[in-house]
This record gives sequence, structure tokens and C-alpha cells, in this order.
Amino acid sequence: MTGRERVIHAFERRAPLPGQHVPHFELVFYLTMEEFGIQHSSQRAYGQWGQMSEAERALHRKSCAEYHVLTAERYGHDAIFVHPNPGDFYEAIRLLELIRERGGDEYFIMLHGDATYGIPNGDEMAEFAAMFAEQPEEMKRRASEMVDGAIERAEKFLPHKKLLDGFALCSDYCFNVAPFFSPAQFAEFVTPYLERLIAAYRGMGFFTMKHTDGNIMPILDQLVECEPHALHSLDPQGGVDLAVVKRRYGDKVALVGNVNCGLLQTGTDEEVAADARRALNDGMPGGGYVFSTSNCVYTGMDIERYRLMHRIWREEGAYK
Repeated sequence: MTGRERVIHAFERRAPLPGQHVPHFELVFYLTMEEFGIQHSSQRAYGQWGQMSEAERALHRKSCAEYHVLTAERYGHDAIFVHPNPGDFYEAIRLLELIRERGGDEYFIMLHGDATYGIPNGDEMAEFAAMFAEQPEEMKRRASEMVDGAIERAEKFLPHKKLLDGFALCSDYCFNVAPFFSPAQFAEFVTPYLERLIAAYRGMGFFTMKHTDGNIMPILDQLVECEPHALHSLDPQGGVDLAVVKRRYGDKVALVGNVNCGLLQTGTDEEVAADARRALNDGMPGGGYVFSTSNCVYTGMDIERYRLMHRIWREEGAYK
């Protein structure tokens, strides 16, 4: 099986094959400079894009495609979450073409595709929260318009289906202690729009992976009812127990993540290895699981910790 096939196998919750490795993936691998000597596009000055010549842009696209595929090759990733720069449709297509040219059909390819309300930044949080109380119908109108826009954008990719397998929905809903919205507010202002967005993507033949960090437990029923193919990141620092989620919802949605990023940053090697094994043991039974960190491989993480986690997956992540 190719990596793409392994991810689809997991997202469709099919029974694993004997000897098959559990799929592996990271939402983002930011340590490209340390690993390959190539700066990640998110760490470059986006504002310079308008000043670049077309020759410079072509080199930039090529380096972005290269580090996406190099990362997948180096660490056995079965999926790639692509970060176009500057992010418009044209640039997304150009970058997807380069990645497919470089990696063929080996990898499951995703773009960002969320259009639902998430946690606002701190400067806007008070005003944002007040608007839901003071102008609820206006906020619903905006929510509907955002979803309409995302669906229209996805439709543009239909002639390019060979380039793109699906969308990662990356609006964050939760802090470590609780969701930003109460469950009742979430049901009013997020769930109907998330459900419509996912249904539209499914109707076009795209897979969906819903990402949110933090404590998703108070809204987990609603997330599952929206029928994404998979949930990411199952954050243990937000109190998410993978074994519990697997037991309750493993027959309804695939699960991605749960290796504790906090331990990768500050724990001992022994703690990192034990947590990687715990995630494998909790997530693998019956299939429908993709192994990854509980967020991403972010700037400042000790790369040796991620290499340790990867080694545990390589040595112990095959189905018996």
C-alpha cells in the first residue's frame, strides 16, 4: 500500500492488515532548516511575496515542495498538509502540482479548508464574544457566508482532484481547560455550519480531518455528529484520553494524534518513549488510527525527541 492508501484505509476505519504499519503524519514539521537546511515557508516574510520576481517565486515554490516531500520521506509520513504561500488558489495549484511531480501518488495530500468560528486572538476576544450575545443573527449570517466561500473554493479544485485528497479543518475551538464556546453556543454558532461544510466536502469526494487542540470533551459529541472522516489532535494536555475516545467513538470517526507535545518539549527520553507506546497501544486496536503528535513538530522542539518518537513508531507500530 502507498501512504495515501494507508491513510484512506484508516480514515475509512477499515480493519488493518497483518504486518501493516499504522499510518504516520504530522500536521506541520517546522524543523526543516535544522533537518534539511531549507527554511519553512511560514518562517519567511510573507510580505515580500509581492516584491518577488516570477523567477524568485518559482524557486520559492520549488523549495516548499521539496521540504514537504523530504519531510515525508525522512520520517515515513503517509500524508502531507500543504501550506501554500501566499495561499491563494493559483499558488495552491502550482504547489500541489510540484509536490505531485516530486512525490507522485505516494502521499495523501491535504489543504486547510475550515470556515467556522474558532478562538479569536486576544486583542479581539472581548468584542468577538460580545457580538454573539448582542448580534446573534448577524454572527450566524457571517458563519453561513464563510462556509459558502469555502465551498465555492473547494469546487474550484474539482478539475484538479488528482492533486488533492481532502481538507484539514484547522479552526481551534478549545483551551486546555474547556472550549471557548459553551456546548449550547457551539451547537448554535458552529455545529450547523461545520456539519454543512463537511457534508459539502464529502459530496465532492474529498476527505476531511477536523483539527482542534485543547479539551474537546464537552463538545466531542457534536464534533462526531458532523461526520468528519477523522479527528486531530486529541490533546492529552487538554485532558483527552485516547483510549476513552476510541472506545466511545472509534466506530464513527478515525482518530489522529495524541502523543504529548509537552513531554516532547520538557519530558525525559523515557517519558517520551512511554507516551509514544501508550498512544500506539490506545489508538491502534481495530484500525482507524493515524499516529502523530498532539499538535505539530513546532519551532524550538528538540529534534532528537521527535526522532525518538519516530523510532518507536518504526519499531513497534506494525499490526501483528
